[in-house]
Amino acid sequence: MQNLPKRLLRIVAYAGIALLLASIILVSVLRFFPVPTSAFMLHTHIDDLVAGKHYRPIRHHWVSGSQISKQVFAAVIAAEDQRFYQHHGFDFDAIYQAYLKYRRGGKLRGASTISQQVAKNLFLSPARNVGRKALEIWFTFLIETMWSKARILEVYVNIAEFGDHLFGIEAASRHYFDISAKQLSTSQAALLAATLPNPIKLNAARPSAYLIRRQAWIKRQMQNLNM
Repeated sequence: MQNLPKRLLRIVAYAGIALLLASIILVSVLRFFPVPTSAFMLHTHIDDLVAGKHYRPIRHHWVSGSQISKQVFAAVIAAEDQRFYQHHGFDFDAIYQAYLKYRRGGKLRGASTISQQVAKNLFLSPARNVGRKALEIWFTFLIETMWSKARILEVYVNIAEFGDHLFGIEAASRHYFDISAKQLSTSQAALLAATLPNPIKLNAARPSAYLIRRQAWIKRQMQNLNM
């Protein structure tokens, strides 16, 4: 019985090392191969099951970066992470500014980079707790270390949620505009990027006045990007 705590510690240590190695291998593999699904897509099915809803398929179709309009990449950077090429996964300046705004009485908002969003959407659940945040930091570090910026963007637009059971830029392009992701114009790319904070509430098929204003702002920001 006296050796039980040591055995438990050893088991926990081995389990931790195994999970560490598994995460490294997984991120390494996904550097080269199309991503068939994501944790957020799977969680959509779980939500349906818990709510007692009938099974609904996820609309998602992976396409390579060469089959995506360059306007899409410019739009998501303008909308979500304008310092994407300057940081290494964490925009500490944006985090600090968000903190200052909150201290002044403003609404607490996230300052997640595109890399962090890939880590969260691809590997983790939507839950908000310290453990999940720690894993998000770890996976963000791995992604930034093992992937190129181009690969991070490619995965991001392929797994981002653009509507109810609708994931990825190709499926979104077909659904909203009946064209491929390669054919998206600046205005269309900006409109889809404008929905990213809340793609269920912000519907690209029926854009609200707020969504149209956000689209216009993104288009102006795109002109200032040096890509």
